Amino acid sequence: MLELWKTGAYLIGGRDLVPADEAAPSHIKAKYQLEVSPEEAKQNTIAYSILQNHNTSGSADKLKIKFDCMASHDITYVGIIQTAKASGLKEFPLPYVLTNCHNSLCAVGGTINEDDHMFGLSAAKKYGGVYVPAHLAVIHQYMREMMSRCGSMILGSDSHTRYGALGTMAIGEGGPELVKQLLSKTYDVDYPDVVAVYLTGAPAPGVGPQDVALAIIGSVFQNGYVKNKVMEFVGPGIANLSVEYRNGIDVMTTETTCLSSIWETDSTVKDYLTEHGRSSAYAELKPGSVAYYDGVVMVDLSKIRPMIAMPFHPSNTYTIEDLKANLEDILHEVETIGNEQLGAPNVTFQLRDKIVNGNLLVDQGVIAGCAGGTFENLCAAADILNHHSIGHDEFALSAYPSSQPVYMELIRNGAAATLMASGATLRTAFCGPCFGAGDVPANNALSIRHSTRNFPNREGSKPVSGQISSVALMDARSIAATAANGGFLTAATELDVEYTNPAYHFDKNVYENRVYQGFGKPDTSAELKYGPNIADWPKMTSLSDDILLKMVSVIHDPVTTTDELIPSGETSSYRSNPLKLAEFALSRKDPAYVGRAKDVQVLEQNRLNGKTVDNAELQAAVAAIQTKCPVDVAKTNIGSVIYAVKPGDGSAREQAASCQKVLGGYANIAKEYATKRYRSNLINWGMLPFITADDTAFEVGDFVYVPGIKQIVKNGTPTFPAYLVRGGNLTEIQLGLGALTPDEKEIIESGCLINYYKTH
Repeated sequence: MLELWKTGAYLIGGRDLVPADEAAPSHIKAKYQLEVSPEEAKQNTIAYSILQNHNTSGSADKLKIKFDCMASHDITYVGIIQTAKASGLKEFPLPYVLTNCHNSLCAVGGTINEDDHMFGLSAAKKYGGVYVPAHLAVIHQYMREMMSRCGSMILGSDSHTRYGALGTMAIGEGGPELVKQLLSKTYDVDYPDVVAVYLTGAPAPGVGPQDVALAIIGSVFQNGYVKNKVMEFVGPGIANLSVEYRNGIDVMTTETTCLSSIWETDSTVKDYLTEHGRSSAYAELKPGSVAYYDGVVMVDLSKIRPMIAMPFHPSNTYTIEDLKANLEDILHEVETIGNEQLGAPNVTFQLRDKIVNGNLLVDQGVIAGCAGGTFENLCAAADILNHHSIGHDEFALSAYPSSQPVYMELIRNGAAATLMASGATLRTAFCGPCFGAGDVPANNALSIRHSTRNFPNREGSKPVSGQISSVALMDARSIAATAANGGFLTAATELDVEYTNPAYHFDKNVYENRVYQGFGKPDTSAELKYGPNIADWPKMTSLSDDILLKMVSVIHDPVTTTDELIPSGETSSYRSNPLKLAEFALSRKDPAYVGRAKDVQVLEQNRLNGKTVDNAELQAAVAAIQTKCPVDVAKTNIGSVIYAVKPGDGSAREQAASCQKVLGGYANIAKEYATKRYRSNLINWGMLPFITADDTAFEVGDFVYVPGIKQIVKNGTPTFPAYLVRGGNLTEIQLGLGALTPDEKEIIESGCLINYYKTH
C-alpha cells in the first residue's frame, strides 16, 4: 500500500519522481530539457513559497512567521486571552476565531463552562474577534468552511489544526504561541524539511479517508519519518478524491507528528470554496517544474484496505482483514503491550473476551468531530445502514455532524432520518468523543470511532481508579458496516452497498444569524465577563544563576502523551483555573506527583520569602554537591522535575506544561520530545527542556543540580555537566537544551512568557 523512500527526490512537472541519487542536475537537463540547481529545486515546493511569503526574518532558514488568522476553542481561549491581556493586549491584530466545541456540555461543572463562553463573547466584543456559539461547529470544520484560503497560514491552539487540503498551511500549537501573534510577535522555527506524499490510483468503494490516514500513520510514526516536517501531498491520485475526503486524510497528519501539511489545489477545491461563498479564496497551488523533496511517501490509493488502529495509538494499525484472520494472536499482542503501557496493577486490559464465535464483538461506535463528522462520511454511513438495524443489545452508535450547516443538509436530504431509523442517535457539533467528554465507554468496553485519537487514559479510562476502556480507530464506513452487523467487526468492503454520493449545499444563514463577526471592530469600553472559575495565572519566578531540582516523577514508557501529563475529559471544566486544573496533573499516570511537587514548591516559596530552607533531604543533597562545587541555596532556584523518555505526544494543550510550572516545576528531562509544540510549551512557561543522551536511571527523590544554568542558557551551550545526588552519592551527568532562539532564551530567563512581555 505504501512505500517510504530512503532518499530525497525530484518531482518533475508535478508527476515524475526521480530519486535524488539518480537525479543530478545534468541528468534532469538531459532527460527533461530543464536546468535547475538543487537549491532552486528546494524552493519549488508549495510549502517553501507559502512559508517564505509569511516569513519576516529576512532569512530563508530561520523563519519568523506571521499568520493570517488564528483559532481557539473553549478550553484554550480563556487562558490565551488572559495571558495576552496581562502582556499588554489592546485589540486582536488578526482575525481570531473563538469556537465553543469542547466545553459545550454546560451541565458538567454547573455554570463553569457557560461562564467561559460568556468570557469568550465579551473578549470578541472588546478586542474584535469572531465568536462561534456552542453546537454550531467544531473548530476545524468552521475554519475549513469560513476561514481557509489558498496560500494562507492559520495558527490554532488545537493540535489538529490542519487545512492543507484547502491550500492553507496550518499549525497547531500551545496557547503561548497564539499569544505571541496577538502581541504582533512571530512564530519562530527553523525551515523544515518537506516530504512528498505522492498519491496514485483511486480508493475502492467502502474505503474512506480514515483508512488512508491510518495506513500513512502506521508507516511513518514509529520511525519518525515526517517528525517536525511538512507533508506535501502531490500526484495524480489527488484528482480522484473529493475535498472532504482530502480533509479527512489531512486532519490526521497530526498523528504522524509532522509540523504541517499542504496539498496541490485544483478545480475541486475551487468548487468547494465557491459553494461556501468564497470563490476569491481559491488559487491554484502546485510545485514548480522541478521540485526537491527530502523524502517520499508513496501511496497507491487503490491498494488501501479498510484499516483499524488498535489501542492505544493511531499508529497501531492493521487491516481489518488481517485482524479478523489472526484475531486471537493480534489481540493477545495488543493486550500485552497495552498492559505494559498502562502500568496499572489494579486493572487488566483485555480484549480477547470480546471474541464471540470467532468474531470480534465491539460495544460502541462513534462517528464524530473534525475527522469523522463530515457530510460525505455520514451520507456513506447512512447508505450502509439504510434498511438495517443496529440491534437491541449493548452495541450503540452515535454520530456528531461537524457543523450545523452539515446537520441541516443531512436532514434535508434524508440521511439523518436514515441513520436515526437504524437506531443510531445524532448529536450536535461537539468534540467531546475525541477527548473523553462524550459517549464515554463503559468499563472494559471497546469503542470503534472515526475520531482522531485512541490514547490510553483518554476516553474515560482511569486505570488508577480501576476503570479501563479502550478505543479503536476506524473509518465511518466500516463503523456503519459493523453496526449493520450487530456490532461484529465488519469492513465496509465486505458489504454490497450502493453509495448515493449526494451533492452538498451549504446554507450560510446558520452562521450569518448566529456568529459574532467583530474583527476590526473592537469596543475598548466593553468589559470582560468573568465567572468565579476564571482565575489569573499565579506569579512566576525568574531563573536564578543556579538550579537545584528534585525528581518527583519518573516515566519509562516509550512515549508519554499529553493526556497522561494532564488528563482531558472531566478536567476540561477547570482549564480556566490554573490552580484547580493543576491538581489533576499526572493523576492517571502517577497520582503521587502533585503531592511530591507541592512539597518541593514549599521549599522554593520559603527561599523566595527569605526563610531558612529547612529540609533534611535537601540539606544532605547540598552537602554532597558542595564536595565538588559551592552551592548558595538562597540564590538557587529550587524546583521539581519529571523524567520521561519521550514526552508530549498528542494535544497542543499548553496545560501539559503550565500545570507543572504552577506546581513549582522548573524542568523536564527527556531523551527526546515527542513534538515541537510540547517543547515550545515548556519554554513558554519558563521550564527548561533538558535532554540527556545518557541512559541514566533516574529515580523519584533524586536531586539534580545544574550550576551556572542562567549563563548556560544565555550562551546556548550545547551540552554541560550537572550533578545527580542519590542517597548521599554524587554522580556527574551530561545534559543539553537543544537549540534555543534568542527570544526563547530570554523567556526561560524571565520565568515565563508573561514575565518576558512585561519587559519587552
